[in-house]
Amino acid sequence: MRYLIASFLAAALTVGNSYAETTPATESTSDKPRQLVLFDGKTLRDLFAPKETQPTQIRYSRAFIDSLPNVKTEKRTDQWQCMAEALYFEARGESVKGQFAVAEVILNRAAHSAFPESVCGVINQGTASGRKYQCQFTYNCDGLSDKIREHSAYERVGKVADLLLNGAPKELTAGATHYHTKAVNPRWARVYERTTTIGVHHFYRMPTRLSQN
Repeated sequence: MRYLIASFLAAALTVGNSYAETTPATESTSDKPRQLVLFDGKTLRDLFAPKETQPTQIRYSRAFIDSLPNVKTEKRTDQWQCMAEALYFEARGESVKGQFAVAEVILNRAAHSAFPESVCGVINQGTASGRKYQCQFTYNCDGLSDKIREHSAYERVGKVADLLLNGAPKELTAGATHYHTKAVNPRWARVYERTTTIGVHHFYRMPTRLSQN
């Protein structure tokens, strides 16, 4: 293995057209180590560094989620924070599959022209009015405390948020943009197409154009 790496490095130093140096030619490099950049933009360090990988297959089970490490501090972006809080307050009592489904709705909205373009924008839509129950996600304006009290549940839904924000397939709700619990019957549910039911939630897809009749 050492012989192969040494041979590879020697070849890299002799084939000038396949590699470039990151240091500009006009800058003195006498006191700086040179770093070779490969033709695909990766350095040798990149090639041999350990890779952080996502699970190759999502399983909608508590055991699967619990087997994953908690989301690292550097990955807890604003978008992750918004998603994790929404899942905590809206779906922490649901099954893992139900939590994924609610997260799908948030991402489907962010991709739909009728809604804000970011996760936080979708989740906070309507909160500026200050009117009770007038926001899109009721936990934002129901007058109750939004303090996280069940930290294990928060870490668990945080893993769901991380998976979907990093490209996990949205395959549960057929593009749903709305949902409601079985305990209510909003007017829009008579117009929108119901795509599925998971746990205590019915899911719906908003049509691209509503009838004018």
